[in-house]
Parts: sequence; C-alpha cells; structure tokens
Amino acid sequence: MRKSLMRGAGAALVAALTLWGATQPAGAAEPVSVRLKWLPQAQFAGIYVAKAKGFYEAGGLDVTVNPGGPNINVETLVASGADTFGIASGTEGVLYAREKGLPLVCIGMSQQMTPFAYVAYTESGINSVKDFKGKKVATWFTGPQYTLFSVLAHEGLAQSDLQVVSQPFSMQPFIDKQYDVATVTLYNELNTLKEQGITDIKLFLPDDSGVTTQQDSIVTSEKMIKEKPEQVQAFLDATLKGWKYAFEHKAEAVDIVLAAGSGLERKHQELMLDEIEKLMVAKLGTTEGLGAIDMKSIAAVQDSLVEFKAMKAPVDLAAAFDTTFFAKVPAEDKKM
Repeated sequence: MRKSLMRGAGAALVAALTLWGATQPAGAAEPVSVRLKWLPQAQFAGIYVAKAKGFYEAGGLDVTVNPGGPNINVETLVASGADTFGIASGTEGVLYAREKGLPLVCIGMSQQMTPFAYVAYTESGINSVKDFKGKKVATWFTGPQYTLFSVLAHEGLAQSDLQVVSQPFSMQPFIDKQYDVATVTLYNELNTLKEQGITDIKLFLPDDSGVTTQQDSIVTSEKMIKEKPEQVQAFLDATLKGWKYAFEHKAEAVDIVLAAGSGLERKHQELMLDEIEKLMVAKLGTTEGLGAIDMKSIAAVQDSLVEFKAMKAPVDLAAAFDTTFFAKVPAEDKKM
C-alpha cells in the first residue's frame, strides 16, 4: 500500500512538473539593446512601436532602447558590442566606420533619400555650397557630418577650407547668427524654423551637389551576425513591422512616441512622422519595401568619396552591407 501511495504521489509530482513546464516559455527572451542616433522622437517611431506592441517580444527579444545625442557615436558603440543594434548615420557613416576597421555591418536602411539640408540667411551672400569657403558651418557629429563632407568633396572644397563646428540640439545659435550655415533635417529643424516665422533663408540640398545617400542605417556587429543570426533576423523583422504599423496607425504611433519622450509637442511629431514616411517609402522603399539597402547608390557614394579623396581607399561593400536579412523579412511586414 505504501509503495502504491508513493508511486501515486510520484506520478502526481511528475504530472505537475510537466504541466508547469508546458506553461513556461520555451526560452527566456534574449536581452539586447538598440542605440538611437538622437533623443526620442518620431524619427524612431518604428522602434518604439515595435517595443510597445510586443513585436520584439514575439521575436524572442527583450529590447532596451537607448537614446543618442550630439556626443554619442552609434557606430563605435555597436561595433564594440556596448550596444547590440543601432540606428546610426547613413551610407557615409558605415563606409567611414569600415575604413577605420570597425566590425560594423548595416542590415537595413531606413531613409531612402537624403534627409539633410543646409541653411543660410539670405543676407549672408551665400548663394551656393562653394560659398561655404571661409565660413563657419555647423553640423551634428552623430553621422550627418559625413554627408557634409561628401557635399564639400563634390563641390571641390577641402574640409580645411571652412570651419566646421559641432551643432547643438537647438537651432537658437543659428537664429542668433552665431555661425553662417546650419544643418537641418527636412522632417525636423526646417519645420522648427518655419514655425518660428524664419523664412529669410536659403536652402542647399545635398542632391543638388550630386550627393544622394540613404540614412538612418540599421546596424549590428560582425560578432552578432556570426554568433546569433536568428536574433539579428528577429530584430530586423520586428523593426520593419513596427514601422509599417506606425505608418498605418499614425495617431497611435505618435501616442507611443510621446510616452517615450519628454517635452515633445504633438503637432511637431505628427509633421515629423509624415516627412519620415515620405523618406522611407521613396525609391526602393516603394518597390522592395521598408528598410531596403540600395547597393547601387552605396557603390556610387563610395566611388565619389574615393575620387574626391574623402576616403583613402574603398572598403568591401559586401562585408559592410549585408542584404540577406532584409531579403528574409516577410513581405507583409515590410511592404506598404
């Protein structure tokens, strides 16, 4: 009788343990981080939406979103492993990182068109990029400086021909005319100037100088790709799904962004999300889907940088830009 009771108790214990195990997740979510190139705003809506809607969690990832800033270099942090993923600068930033020997790899490109531009007051006498010579030109050293360097190279100007200074978060120094030329994004700072009634300015577009680059690259490290390709795929899948959801549910996406940041103004974030959508669904974003990597454009940018001696030598583009992960993202998660 005692043996029967023990067998019964043992069977009950095994059944209980089996039931407990069946209710547990197959594996704990992988803790990873993504470093942004700037502070929370609609520029990164897809990341915040993917986290808030549980897309990362569904892919087995426990994602921590780390903000950026003017003194944070996303490429270095991701290449070193301090952050797992990053929303970094664009084509030029990845090329320069590889030229420096950093094991950084781009797995997706958010913005399919160049979002940067340069502004000068009409009264400044600056009528072209060539007129930047001898002037004080401000830009952000979080990646956009590389686009400026490309523009200067295309216009035959050396970086030493002008004074390039670090631009702060605020446009106030430009408004106060502390420097001659400032960098703006078409989705943020340009709107800020317009909102303050500043219209006596001239706008210089990189495309007018022959510079067209993809921006806001989605990056990770060679080590991550080699050791945990499943997590890399899961991150890109969820991120692009987050962007598609954000564009299809803009009011909710802005709500999520506002909850992630502080001191954000709703109307400004709504305008930003509209402009970001234009940049992301342009060109290959329309035909291949959100996050597409334009290797032809990247090759052309590198050729120009080498030709104008802004880069010493070309890098291995196949090692720097891995298109295989984008190719595996389900069409329903990346095509609008």
